[in-house]
Amino acid sequence: MASPEQGNQTSITEFILLGFGTLPKLQILLFLLFLVIYIITMAGNILIMVLVVTDEHLHTPMYFFLGNLSCLETCYTSTILPRLLASLLTGERTITVSGCITQYYFFCSLAGTECLLLSVMSYDRYLAIVKPLHYAARMSGSSCLQLAAGSWVGGFLVSSIATVSISQLTFCGPNGIDHFFCDFIPLVKLSCSDPQPMEILSLILALIMSLVPFLLTVMSYICIITSILRIPSSTGRQKAFSTCSSHLIVVSIYYGTLLIAYMFPTAHTLSDFKKVLSVIYTVLTPLVNPLIYTLRNKEVKGALRKACRKFM
Repeated sequence: MASPEQGNQTSITEFILLGFGTLPKLQILLFLLFLVIYIITMAGNILIMVLVVTDEHLHTPMYFFLGNLSCLETCYTSTILPRLLASLLTGERTITVSGCITQYYFFCSLAGTECLLLSVMSYDRYLAIVKPLHYAARMSGSSCLQLAAGSWVGGFLVSSIATVSISQLTFCGPNGIDHFFCDFIPLVKLSCSDPQPMEILSLILALIMSLVPFLLTVMSYICIITSILRIPSSTGRQKAFSTCSSHLIVVSIYYGTLLIAYMFPTAHTLSDFKKVLSVIYTVLTPLVNPLIYTLRNKEVKGALRKACRKFM
């Protein structure tokens, strides 16, 4: 709760996203870099969605979830990068309190959805490799829809809890957010309210939306790797591992940076390091997803070649 003295102060109406303002000579370079990343990210993920929808050979549970992931990444990166690009180009870093909370809501919702969706994708690979005889029954069309919908609904539902909590905070200055987007801990740091309950909430939400899906994913891959090692043929082992290696790379990058950033919710240390981690899971992960899944996947590359021939 805010003290009476704090409650009598004038509430601020806008924040300043400091972002990369400490690097004034690099603003144009950073703008061009992030612009290229944004264009490639959007083009790559939209291309995957189009291929999954139009190519009948990709109408399988694995590619259905991949299409959902690509759709999520286009929304995810569009929540962060356009605002960052505008601030780098114009130098305008102000954002209203309501706009900041709205940005946080969509960022948190999509981040939570991605955690759940990556866990679902690992379960899909677990069934395909460890229990292939049960795969068709457990991964029917209705089951895939339910798992994908559950990931989206779960992410937005849990995010609503965090967003409602943040909207109850009192902000009375200063109004400079030491980040390039509106995130939980930087907002709590600016609040006049007691930060400890919010940091506890941050830890609980991180456990629910990050650690639990991460542990489920790890358990799935332990079973997958154990099953692969039992395959007598080296060719069979290589083929089985190739179907899940791309997903394992994405999971490692995303969860590794996300857990480090949110499982240690102190707002007073390692802020620059956490800003770098944030760039990885908000900017680079959506970029590498389409690259990893296309460059390492024969079926996607085959669908892309077929689409190119039709277009030409």
